[in-house]
Amino acid sequence: MIQRLLPFLTLIALFAGLSLASPHFLTGTNLSSVVRQTAVINIMALGMTLIIIAGGIDLSVGSILAFGGLLGTMAMEKGMPIPLGIAIGIAAGMFWGFANGFLTTTLRINPFIVTLGTLGIVRGIALIISNGLPVHQIPQQFSYLGEGTLLAVPFVLWILLLCAVAVHVILDHTRLGRSAFAIGSNPEAALYAGINVAFVTVAVYSIGGMLTGLAGMIEASRLMTGQPTAGQGYELQAIAAVVIGGGSLRGGEGSVVGTLVGAFIMGLLANGSDLLGISPYLQQAIIGAIIILAVAVDELRKRKLSA
Repeated sequence: MIQRLLPFLTLIALFAGLSLASPHFLTGTNLSSVVRQTAVINIMALGMTLIIIAGGIDLSVGSILAFGGLLGTMAMEKGMPIPLGIAIGIAAGMFWGFANGFLTTTLRINPFIVTLGTLGIVRGIALIISNGLPVHQIPQQFSYLGEGTLLAVPFVLWILLLCAVAVHVILDHTRLGRSAFAIGSNPEAALYAGINVAFVTVAVYSIGGMLTGLAGMIEASRLMTGQPTAGQGYELQAIAAVVIGGGSLRGGEGSVVGTLVGAFIMGLLANGSDLLGISPYLQQAIIGAIIILAVAVDELRKRKLSA
């Protein structure tokens, strides 16, 4: 029980510690900045939650984020309406998510290898179609997606909450969600139980890609540029959010609330490090150490249960 509450207790302790350590932490401007910065990883991590619960993993999400943001902004640069540009970015992400799921199930290759390959393919295509140059000619109104407010709350927080509710409903109240848990727990048993493993796998990867495409458009909106090099290292943060929040890399375990807590822990760590003048290079080392620690705790828990 304590292990289940550990992410929540860590978030509370981190929040309290940073409030005491820096007078700038509890300001409205800073907290709003934390929400905006964390929303991109949070939305990506929600999709990663579905994938990891189903026993998969996606190392290509950083590249997919860049590709979605680039394609959406290129569409707007050519004069397409903002909503259509956003839809194109989301569709681009969904396409690559579908490709990952399709290749994994059709070729029966470990998803680690498939998504490691598509990581390079997607990034390479993004660099080719953009000639390695960012997209700048974007309508100013597009900035509202990442920087706007609604009812005095950052607009991205409303988007994040909507995505979180949608993923929660999928996991807890649909056949797809129940099938994902079953496949992640025991794919052979799920197959014998009549679950269409290939369909469910492709579906969760597609949803993950779609959410990553949305995150790419939010990132592009915050920066007001479509960057073919965006999202480098984001796959590590998305996976870390799921694992810190109680998800298991073996599959079959995970939750929306846990993932949100995990993502906000990393967001507060990054923000607190900036406020306290800690090197961003050290932040990367801390994230890596946290992943190892979280997986170690999960392994110890499972050994106790099986003993």
